[in-house]
Parts: sequence; C-alpha cells; structure tokens
Amino acid sequence: MNQQKTTVLKGNQVQRNWHLIDLEGLSWGRASAQIAPLLIGKHKVTYSSHRDDGDYVVAVNASKINITGKKLKQKIYYHHSGYAGNLKELSLAQMMKKDPRQVIYLAVRGMLPKNRRRQDRLARLKIFLGPDHKYGEKFKK
Repeated sequence: MNQQKTTVLKGNQVQRNWHLIDLEGLSWGRASAQIAPLLIGKHKVTYSSHRDDGDYVVAVNASKINITGKKLKQKIYYHHSGYAGNLKELSLAQMMKKDPRQVIYLAVRGMLPKNRRRQDRLARLKIFLGPDHKYGEKFKK
C-alpha cells in the first residue's frame, strides 16, 4: 500500500507566497471571492482552520473594477460615530469616488471569517488604484 505521510506545519514554518491580481474588468464580488481564499490559505495542501497560513495578495487597478446592476445607487454603507443622531450614509458610487480601495477592502473583509485572525489576514492585502505598486521585487522569483 502507498500511504502518504501527513505533515503538520508549525507557525514559524509557514511559506507565504505573493499573488498579483489585476482587478481591471473583473466583477466586484468575484474579485473579492478570489482574494479571500488566498488570504486564508485554503489553496494550500497544508491548510488547517486553526492556523493562519495564507499568502500576500497585491491587487492593482482597483479604480477600474466592474460593478454590475444597480449596486452603484442601491448599495449603502453605514457608519456611526456613537453619538446620537450621527449615522452617516454613503452610496457605493460615492465610495468609489472617494476611495475605490476601501470598497475592495470592505468586500474582502466581509468574506473572511469573523475571528481573531481577520485583521492579520487583511494586513497582507495590498490594494492599489493603478497598475503601479511597490512590491515588484516579490514577483521576480
């Protein structure tokens, strides 16, 4: 019988790779659904739910993402400061004008598990408005 030996990685043995995703022309939700598993590490054979062994993701051209349907007018982002009567609303169109990177960030954030490792995973997400980024040397391997 050919039996494969299962290996268990420790926290300091995690190999983090770099992924470059061009968001130009991609659908907003599909791009976010493509980024989230890479941050979690589900594409690796060493994936385990209790350990954070995800990769770095560099997303470029965030300002050129494709948003379908009536989401630009109908999707509303809410923010409350904690003071009475201070509920702020922004539509998706206003958020895209203000900062398209925040739109991608919030979509990926919503697709990650709501646990202690979410902020660490989001710290490995690098989003840029245009095609230029400062992580070019990571991809020349």
